[in-house]
Amino acid sequence: MNSSVLFLIAMATIVIWIAQSRELMKPSKEQSGKTIVTLTSAGSLLTLVLTISLFQSLSF
Repeated sequence: MNSSVLFLIAMATIVIWIAQSRELMKPSKEQSGKTIVTLTSAGSLLTLVLTISLFQSLSF
């Protein structure tokens, strides 16, 4: 993948994990379960993309 694309994915991943952390810091009555699941899924997927890209760029 192009390095600028990876940079954008990395920035999006950081924003998603920060948003998820903020959602989890809310009192339990104010937390949205759907939002937490969506942010966790998106963050995990993008983290997986970054991890796979990192391992593909390593030369053994």
